[in-house]
Amino acid sequence: MSDKTGASGTASLRPKIAFVAASTPEANQARDDLLARYASCDVDEAEVIVALGGDGFMLETLHQTVGRSVPIYGMNRGTVGFLMNEFESDGLIDRLAQAQEVRLHPLRMVARTREGGHSEALALNEVALFRESRQAAKIRIRIDSVIRLEELVCDGVLVATPAGSTAYNLSAHGPILPLGTPLLALTPISAFRPRRWRGALLPQGAKVTFEVLEHLKRPVSATADFTEVRDVVEVTVREDRETSLRLLFDPEHNLEERILKEQFIP
Repeated sequence: MSDKTGASGTASLRPKIAFVAASTPEANQARDDLLARYASCDVDEAEVIVALGGDGFMLETLHQTVGRSVPIYGMNRGTVGFLMNEFESDGLIDRLAQAQEVRLHPLRMVARTREGGHSEALALNEVALFRESRQAAKIRIRIDSVIRLEELVCDGVLVATPAGSTAYNLSAHGPILPLGTPLLALTPISAFRPRRWRGALLPQGAKVTFEVLEHLKRPVSATADFTEVRDVVEVTVREDRETSLRLLFDPEHNLEERILKEQFIP
């Protein structure tokens, strides 16, 4: 690595850093500023990746690094930035050294389509089912092979991780789960019947199976973060404990504190 400065400590103690940015002008300008201050390397050689953008770009970066076990430090150059740290070009090396690590386990979706197709995908936020037509979906829900809801008539239903509980799950009036809670959120989307059902909290090891009823008349799609599967007839969801993703947060802006604060926003 070069002897570029911009933070305390010798260059020999600095990790190999790769800078990646979203396609927005703000993110690209931030990357240029950081490249002018700090030595960088290719993503494949990095010991830490600095991601510049919003939460959507962070999700993309995490998906692209599944299986590499490289920590990712995000800085917000997007809109929401719930998974990101504040952007500041100074002091990056010290911030990386002091950052706290959070390990996330994604959900694994296995979807079977009415044509007999079989698709798998990982989700860091949620796996969600949605109606494809003007008619409401009818979905049977099994938890660990036990039928818990014979028929949910709805626009959709989702399973969210603690990290994803403040995303679409929260918009669907699901509960916020503090990071580290061994739970998943099962949340209906515009439930028509049973009208009063607001969802459930499940143990993190639960296997959730959605069976699409009347799938020809009432088609349903399934989405795991960025992966969509159309015309599904059955979808299983469970946490993938063998896959671990690493995020770095400034001590004063760790993810647990953000999730806690989110619960007190009026």
